[in-house]
Amino acid sequence: MSGRIPEEKIQEIRDRVDIVDVVSSYLPLKRSGANHQGLCPFHAEKTPSFNVNAPRQIFHCFGCGEGGNVFSFLMRMEGLSFPEAVRRLGERVGIEVEEERLSPAEEKRREERERLLRISEVACEFYHQLLLEAPEGAPGRRYLRDRGYGGEAARSHRLGFAPARWEALAEHLAQKGFDPEWARQLGLIRPGKEGRGDYDLFRNRLLFPISDPSGRVVAFGGRVLDDSLPKYINSPESPIYHKSRVLYGLSLAREEMRKTDEVIVVEGYFDQLALHRAGFCNAVATCGTALTEEHAELLKRYAKRVLLLFDQDSAGQKATFRAMEALLPGGLSVAVVGLDPGEDPDSFIGKHGAETFRERLEAARPVFEVFMENILAAQGENIEGKARAAEQVLEQLRLLPGDIERSLYLKALAARTGLDEALLRQKIPRRQQQPARPPEPPPGHPAAQPAPPRQQGGPARPREAPPQAGGSKAEQWLLLMLLRDPEVRGRVAAEGPEAFFSNGDVLAIAREAVAYAGDEERIGEILHRESLSEEQKALLSGILIKDDAAFAEDLERVFDGCRRAVAKERLQQQVRELDARLRTAEQAGNGQLHAALLGERMELNRKLKSGNY
Repeated sequence: MSGRIPEEKIQEIRDRVDIVDVVSSYLPLKRSGANHQGLCPFHAEKTPSFNVNAPRQIFHCFGCGEGGNVFSFLMRMEGLSFPEAVRRLGERVGIEVEEERLSPAEEKRREERERLLRISEVACEFYHQLLLEAPEGAPGRRYLRDRGYGGEAARSHRLGFAPARWEALAEHLAQKGFDPEWARQLGLIRPGKEGRGDYDLFRNRLLFPISDPSGRVVAFGGRVLDDSLPKYINSPESPIYHKSRVLYGLSLAREEMRKTDEVIVVEGYFDQLALHRAGFCNAVATCGTALTEEHAELLKRYAKRVLLLFDQDSAGQKATFRAMEALLPGGLSVAVVGLDPGEDPDSFIGKHGAETFRERLEAARPVFEVFMENILAAQGENIEGKARAAEQVLEQLRLLPGDIERSLYLKALAARTGLDEALLRQKIPRRQQQPARPPEPPPGHPAAQPAPPRQQGGPARPREAPPQAGGSKAEQWLLLMLLRDPEVRGRVAAEGPEAFFSNGDVLAIAREAVAYAGDEERIGEILHRESLSEEQKALLSGILIKDDAAFAEDLERVFDGCRRAVAKERLQQQVRELDARLRTAEQAGNGQLHAALLGERMELNRKLKSGNY
C-alpha cells in the first residue's frame, strides 16, 4: 500500500467494531459496573486494573497507564502500525480498505523503506537458494548436517549461505537492476578501494535472516564454518534495522508466546534453532546485543513471563543481570534457567532430552533471587562484605514493581545479612515513578477530604518532586469537565487553554477539545485524532474512563476547586524553582542575586498563605 487511509473509512470501521469483542479475543473480561475488567495484557498483575468501556469504545489500565481506542489496542498487542491495525480490523468486519495518495515527501519515505525491505528479501532468497540447491552451498549444508540440522530447519528459518566469492551478492543485485547505493545503506555490500568494485559483507558464512515481528527480513547474522574469528558478524544498523528493537525468531515464536504467556530468551542463533527443533517454539534470541527497554516493550506484547537462558559463565551472568534491569521495570516476570556448567540448550537437549530440559524450565528461579544470592556470595561473609552486598541489593530493589515482592526480598535480605529490616527499609532508594491509581474525587467535591496536617518537626520547605506524568489530578479533572460540558469548553476557549493547563500532554488534548467547542456531536472523536501521540491517547483514555458523575450535581464548585488547585500547584512549582536558584546563588556567593530571589520567594509565600491565586 502506498497511501493514507481516508478518515471516513477509519470512522466506518470504528463504528462497526466493538472494542469489547476485540479485547475479549485476547483475554477474558468480566462486567464491572459501566466497564468490563480483566488482567492487563501489557504488564504482570494479579488484581484486574484493565478496564474496557463499551459506550466510549476505549480501554485503560490503571496499573501501567496503557490506554486508547480499539486501534491502539491492536497496535500494542500485535506490534502493528496504525494503517496495519485499520486494515486488520477492516478485514474483521468485512470492510475493504482503500488508501489515498500520500504527500510527495511521505511517498518518498515509504518508497525508500519498501525498497530496502525488497532488497533484504531478494538477498535472503538468493542466499537461501544457494544453501538449499547450489553446489556453492555444499559447505553450508554439510555444516548444518554435522550439527544435526536438515532441510526442515533450513526452510523454516530461511537459512542461507554466503559463498566465498567477494562479489556474489553484489553481482546478483546488479543483475536484478538494483542501485548498489541501496544495498550499501543496508551494509550488505561495501564500496571497494582504489577503483575496485563493491564487495559483499558476508563471505563463506552460514546466514541467519533477522526479521521484524511481521516476518519481513531487515538484517542478517553470519557464522563462520570453522574456528576463524570473528565467529559471528551482523548487519550494521540501517533505516530498517535497529538491533535494540529486534529479536531473532520473534515472528516464528510470537504465536506460541501468546499461547504459553512465556518466552525463552537465549543468546545465540543456534540456541534458538535447537529449542525450536525440540518443540520449544516460544524461544527468541538477542542479535549480538544486551536486552533493552525496547526489547522489554516488544516482549510484553506477547508474553508476561521471560525465561532467561544465557551462558553459564561470568559473561552470561552479567548479561542476565543487565537483562533484569531492562525487563523488571516493565512489569514482566523474569526467571533464570540453570543448565550444567559448559552446557548450552543444543548440547543439553542432545544429552538429556526435551523432557529433562522442560523440567529445568519449570525449575527456573526468579531473577532477583539469583541476583541477591550472587551478590551476597561475591561480597563474602565479613561485616564489610555484607554491608556492600546489602547496598547493592537495595539499589536494585527499586526494579521490582510490586510492594509485596519487594517486602519479601527485604525480609530475606535481613535474614541473610543479620541487618535490621526496619533499617534496610529506610535505606531503599526512592522509586522515581509509582503505578497509576484510579482517580480520586476532584478538588471542590464534597468527597474530597483535605490532606492531613504536616507533623511537627517535618520539613518546612516544599518537597522537590519530579513533574507528574499526565499532569496533576486537578488538571485531569479540569480536562474531563472540558470534554463533557460545552459551557466549560466555552470558558476555556475564551481565556485560552494555557491559562488552565501547564502539563504538555494535557494541554495538547485541551487544545483539540477547544477546537470542537461548537460541535457537540464530534467531541468524542478527539481520542482518534492522528495529531495526538499514543501516550496522549493513553492519558486521555484514563481521563475519559473516570466517573463524571462526581461533578454532575455541582459543576461550578468542582470547576472552581480544580482551577484553584491548578493555580496553587503552579505557585508551588515556582517556589521549587526559586529554591533551586537560591541554592545556586548561595553556592556561587552572589549575594545580590540571592537577595532578589529571596524577595520573590517571600512574595510567592505570601500569595500561598493568603490563598490569593
